[in-house]
Amino acid sequence: MFETIPETPSKRPVFSVAPMMDWTDRYCRLFHRQLTRHAVLYTEMVTADAVIHGDRERLLGFDADEHPVVFQLGGSEPEKMAEAARIVEDFGYDAANINCGCPSDRVQSGRFGACLMREPETVAALVAAMRAAVSIPVTVKCRIGVDDQEDYADLKRFVDIVSAAGCSEFTVHARKAWLKGLSPKENRDIPPLNHPLVERLKADRPDLTLVANGGLSDMAAIRDRIEKLDGAMVGRAAYQDPWLLASVDPRIFGDAAPAARRADAIAAMLPLIDRERGRGVPLHSITRHMLGLANGLPGARAYRRVLSEEARDPSAGPEVVEKAFGFVREDLPAGQPFVGQPDASRAA
Repeated sequence: MFETIPETPSKRPVFSVAPMMDWTDRYCRLFHRQLTRHAVLYTEMVTADAVIHGDRERLLGFDADEHPVVFQLGGSEPEKMAEAARIVEDFGYDAANINCGCPSDRVQSGRFGACLMREPETVAALVAAMRAAVSIPVTVKCRIGVDDQEDYADLKRFVDIVSAAGCSEFTVHARKAWLKGLSPKENRDIPPLNHPLVERLKADRPDLTLVANGGLSDMAAIRDRIEKLDGAMVGRAAYQDPWLLASVDPRIFGDAAPAARRADAIAAMLPLIDRERGRGVPLHSITRHMLGLANGLPGARAYRRVLSEEARDPSAGPEVVEKAFGFVREDLPAGQPFVGQPDASRAA
């Protein structure tokens, strides 16, 4: 048996799935919730202007089963961010998170995201305005710095100023963001990781909840961060290999996973897919988030092929998912080739 991470009265481990543009929509989150009950799920980032003026049901709607779920906001104007936070709270989200980490040109042109690391007073004003407007927590996701900032001095100053406005939880991506010269994709890999810097911040600010992000791709790395800080946030690894999430509840929280096998997760998704199809949601909008579920198993390639090709049919429904998973063999060792006809009964 493996050991779970001990929980103390003052500290419950935090595990979350990162906000990821074009990925962590409501259907992704609904799928992830079939794999872990305890992970905190995040929305994609949405700007305050979009929340205020856009199609709120499309942008903010979510299923009650997704809780705990955090809405990530982008913006730099306190009044607008406060109004958007009120709307987020009215929709029933558990917290509102301010994006101070995205390095894209589009985000920079709107004066939010990682460029706000240079403006801690602005972020503090956002926190103060939002906290005055809502009762849910207001948190921040940031980098360790941008461009030529001094690694620790500027990070510490940013956190001290923002926390003084009432933010007590920071998720820190342990890489700098280079706002000129690197694409958003390159900013996820090229700047070197510096997790010890975040550990130093925790030593200096033990009163804050500090959650580690960046380069966490397996349970050993996740547990290491949780033991040294207050939690871990996982992004691409959780999306591309979602079965990793099935280890979260037993390995971190000492609870049974909702799905003991991948087939259990498929079975749990079928009625949800049927429900969403009845609401007019295309099958592909749901199953595109499920493509990595069979990674490493015999039949995984056939599973991905069927979902990729047949889920785009406007008439496709849960039967396509059953057919796709019928190619998968959980009872064979990982990597062993399997050639045969699909057996939909394995998805039941």
